[in-house]
Amino acid sequence: MPARDTEPFPRAVLDVLDAAADRPVFEHGTRVVTGAELLDLVARIAAGLRREGLGPGDGVALLLGVNPEAFATILAAHAVGARVIGVRPGLPADQVRHLLDLDVAAVVTETGGLTVDSLRATRAAGPVSCAGRPDDVARLIHTSGSTGTPKACAQTYAAMTAAWTARPAAWPPAIRELASRLDRHLVFGTLSSQVVFEYAVLAITAGGTAVVAERPDLPDAITRHRASASVITVPRLVRLVAGQRRAPADLSTLRALVVSGSPLTDDRHREALDVLGPVVFHGYGQTETGTISMATPADPPGTVGVPPPAVRVEVRDADGVPVPAGVDGELFVRTPAQAVGYWADPERSAEVFTDGWVRTRDLGRFDAGGRLRLTGRTRDVVIVNATPYYAGPIERVLAEHPDVAEAYVVAVPDDDTGEAVHAFVVPAGEREPDLAALRAWVTARLGAACAPAHVTAIAAPPLAPSGKPDKRLLPPS
Repeated sequence: MPARDTEPFPRAVLDVLDAAADRPVFEHGTRVVTGAELLDLVARIAAGLRREGLGPGDGVALLLGVNPEAFATILAAHAVGARVIGVRPGLPADQVRHLLDLDVAAVVTETGGLTVDSLRATRAAGPVSCAGRPDDVARLIHTSGSTGTPKACAQTYAAMTAAWTARPAAWPPAIRELASRLDRHLVFGTLSSQVVFEYAVLAITAGGTAVVAERPDLPDAITRHRASASVITVPRLVRLVAGQRRAPADLSTLRALVVSGSPLTDDRHREALDVLGPVVFHGYGQTETGTISMATPADPPGTVGVPPPAVRVEVRDADGVPVPAGVDGELFVRTPAQAVGYWADPERSAEVFTDGWVRTRDLGRFDAGGRLRLTGRTRDVVIVNATPYYAGPIERVLAEHPDVAEAYVVAVPDDDTGEAVHAFVVPAGEREPDLAALRAWVTARLGAACAPAHVTAIAAPPLAPSGKPDKRLLPPS
């Protein structure tokens, strides 16, 4: 067993809880849990897992929601050195079966079989020790599934230990500024989400409280819980901004909204800052990499900030050659906490994890100030007359039209051009956008090949279980 000061993840988190002692770290309804109480819960659940014979290298799947017990169970499973697999509620049955087939030795649930209550009943023999081995896989984080079967990203204990979330001395400037605003940070959905779990850890480390929102509707959840911060997807941000324009709610406690999951257009970013004030943090990361960069409210709208020194980002052309600032290309990334590959999937791993870099499949460029701007996805294309046109830029231009709140572009077969653009748009008002007007708008900016041949108005985009828009679920053309 390594010495306490050299123990791997979750040692840093457990030390944060130990230091928190009498301070509230979790709030769930009327229940308030202190650092000492949560640490005791981790110790007892870890003892229960060891009683079940679970230890380093064993796969442990967690089918849990959002509450202090779920948070403690995640930390306990890591403390015994297990390979943790979080399963989100609401996933399709075939995806759940896929995840539970990933060499799982035990499944922990809230009701039935091996439960949190049965584990926590075990008496801990002493302080929690952390048994993870550096090269062992610490967790499998499944991607959103927006491109098919979710891939299980394998992150080692060495990578999780290197992450900065629970280590204030390693926080990049943008994270340090965000952390100062996480007094009462809303958490909802499931702690098996990488984003939800890690921002909860960040909030607790920063001296704040993770506040469970059973009903995560905004702005009501903010006012109801007097929240200072929350994570938000782009569609939810658009709805929040529109709602504040119509009937402003009291958001005086709000100090930070972390936009995650997809990029903001310049106009939407600017509008959110105008309506909500200097509270918008625009994060960029992937399941495969963790956080890559983050824009603070002071950064130019449409950018995702300056990557910190611990993160390397290269913008490369189609031949893999790095390009200078101001030139678009594909983003290749190295982060301290990146995954090592996809579990039991060497073919897809080889496509994305190359020579120590993660191929993001995102397009972007650096500006003269070193800020990163996202411009699209490499494989999200419409091929018109044998020429590929990226959907991202078309969606951004459409979303800048005054009659359009959100836009989603897909390719449809076309007898004349091979493929054509079909745009699904969320109207900005009661009037349905006019096809001819949108075609002229896009043509003037991107050319006629990018102009939509078809436009369908939708009330809202279909969402994947992660909360991200899922274009695969749009109505068939």
